[in-house]
Amino acid sequence: MSTCDETSQRPLPEERLALIEARLSRLERHLELTADLGDDPDGAAAAPTPEAAAASDEELEFALGQKWFARAGIMVLAIGAGFTLSLPYPGLPSALPSLVGYVLVGLLFLVSHRWEKSFDLVSHYFRAAAMALLFFATLRLFYFSATPALSLAAVPGKLLLVAAAGINLTIALRRQSPWLMALALAMGYSAAILVQSPGLLFPLLTALAVLAVYVWHRHRWTLILLGVMMATYLAHLHWALNNPLLGNPLRFAPEPFGSVLCILVYGMVFTLPALLNRDPEDKAYVVLAGSFLNLGLGYGLFLVHTTAAFEPAMVFSHLVAAGVFLGLAALLWRIRQSRIVCAFYATFGYMAMSMAILKAFPAPELFIWLSGQSLLVVATALWFRSPFIIVANFFIYCTIVLGYMVVTRHESGISIGFGLVALLSARILNWQQERLQLRTEMMRNAYLFVVFAVFPYALSHLLPKTLVALSWVAMAGVYYLMCWILKNQKYRWMGHFTLLLTVFYALSLSITQLKPEYRILSYLVLGTVLVFISLTFSRQKSRLK
Repeated sequence: MSTCDETSQRPLPEERLALIEARLSRLERHLELTADLGDDPDGAAAAPTPEAAAASDEELEFALGQKWFARAGIMVLAIGAGFTLSLPYPGLPSALPSLVGYVLVGLLFLVSHRWEKSFDLVSHYFRAAAMALLFFATLRLFYFSATPALSLAAVPGKLLLVAAAGINLTIALRRQSPWLMALALAMGYSAAILVQSPGLLFPLLTALAVLAVYVWHRHRWTLILLGVMMATYLAHLHWALNNPLLGNPLRFAPEPFGSVLCILVYGMVFTLPALLNRDPEDKAYVVLAGSFLNLGLGYGLFLVHTTAAFEPAMVFSHLVAAGVFLGLAALLWRIRQSRIVCAFYATFGYMAMSMAILKAFPAPELFIWLSGQSLLVVATALWFRSPFIIVANFFIYCTIVLGYMVVTRHESGISIGFGLVALLSARILNWQQERLQLRTEMMRNAYLFVVFAVFPYALSHLLPKTLVALSWVAMAGVYYLMCWILKNQKYRWMGHFTLLLTVFYALSLSITQLKPEYRILSYLVLGTVLVFISLTFSRQKSRLK
């Protein structure tokens, strides 16, 4: 009886559904939801209430009145104050406008401090305006007057301008604001350009680069880091071109030589984000983009400046650059195991080494050194575990070989070295394929194809035409011997193709170019070898059966 009573007291499904809908309605009212899809059979959102529309308009008006009007108003006031300070005022002392500007800067900083809690947004804008006016008031001491109060040619004037930029950088660091930091860095680079002194410019650019790396490491202000990279190299380029924006004639600065080495210092500083980065490599897009930007701008500027102004020292300077880039690649590999970034730095190191070789040796001797460098690239790629370096090096190696064939008119045996380098590279890749994670044999086959093409080319140019066919047959025999020793079928195929190439040569070119006795000897030797190989394969096939 009690069981029946309990069953009769349970709510029906329709009643439970009504309870759930009531609970949902209370939740929607609590969350101030304005859309009710259940009331609209088409599923369209309900129109906002007049109260909600009025609140949205009020919020937009509030943002416009508080934020944008404050920004525009303070910017207009700052520009107006700057124009006021820039007037010549011939009847007054030349330092008086700057002193008035400093007083105005102090008032702005004071107002910004007093309003920091009550009017935080306006206080922030006043601080930015005070920083800009501080730098401009200092700049007024050197410009905008017939008789400036100070001269930027003197050391005190340069130090004063740098001090103004340093104060702004200190304020930006304390406030931890990316916008104030960007403004302070812009004024810092302006001061670096205006001083025009190598003894002050290069340390200042280095210090700004270190500061940018520091704030990136602490706050991850990516755009500031990338902007500072470009600004540093552009500021150095402006000095290297003799400061053309300051009215000087356009030419490359021939001294001091240490200026080009400072470019390498900037590159080492901008490598720190890659060393300090702790994100996985596939997520470190900023580090990858920054590394490529750093290397492209840095070595591009280094190459242009050394070529234009320091050509006698190009071999030394580019060897130093190669050592720096390869050293950074090794350091990145040891600390971060970053294959992509390591490949970037190693590739630019090889480029610098190639430039040193091109300037140090005349043609065709330089091709020997370039081919030897190819083996060095393969060896370092084994350490970095970088298939990218292997692929890039192969195309560079092919360019070297083709360049030698185009430039050289008389073969001196260097192409034999090309073939040996390609053969050794293929053997190294076969030996260390697991370390490089090369899952295909494409690169090894590519190097062996170079071997197959280079050796016949070399022998055809080094030997008399009467011995070309015989030398090719002997070379095919060497391939067959290597196949037997190394147990590698690829060399047997190279022997086959070499014999087919010999047949083509013997039947086409030798008919008109060889004397009858040498032609007959070539045919006899080639035919004997072909028949012997055919018998060998026939015997092997019968054994397998």
